[in-house]
Amino acid sequence: MSNSTKGVAGRKLPSTRRSLPIALMRAREKVMGPVREMLAHTGITEQQWRILRVLSEYGPQDATHLGERTSLLLPSLTRIIQSMVANGLVTRTQDENDRRRQTLAITTAGQQIIDDNLEEARRIAETFVRHLGEEQYETLLDALEALESL
Repeated sequence: MSNSTKGVAGRKLPSTRRSLPIALMRAREKVMGPVREMLAHTGITEQQWRILRVLSEYGPQDATHLGERTSLLLPSLTRIIQSMVANGLVTRTQDENDRRRQTLAITTAGQQIIDDNLEEARRIAETFVRHLGEEQYETLLDALEALESL
C-alpha cells in the first residue's frame, strides 16, 4: 500500500509522515534535544526544568495549577516535587486554612538554575524562531494552543 494503510472496513489512515501524533513526537524530540543538552550539566530533568520555569514565571501555587501549567500528572508531579524539595530547589508549605492544600514555591537555588541557563534557553528559543520565521513560529504556537483546547 502506497501513501496510506488500509484499516478496518477499508478506511485509510494517513501516512505516518502526515500523522499528527507522530509528527508531534518528532517535533518534540527536535525541540527537546538542545534543552536536554543545556540541562545535562545542571543535574535536573526536563520535567524539573518545567517546574522551575513555571514557579519562576507565575510564583507560588498549588499542585493542581502547577500540574496544569507543566503538563505533569499529579502523581508524577508529587514524586518530582519530593525530590526537588529534598534538593533545596522548591519549598512546600501547608495552607493554614486547608491542611490538605500545599503551596509550592521556587527557592533561591532553584531560581539560580533558571538564571544560570537563561541565555542558553533564550538562544535555543531564538534558533527555532529564526528557523521558522516569526510569523510561522507564532502560528505554530497558536495552532498548538487550539489543539490543547479540544
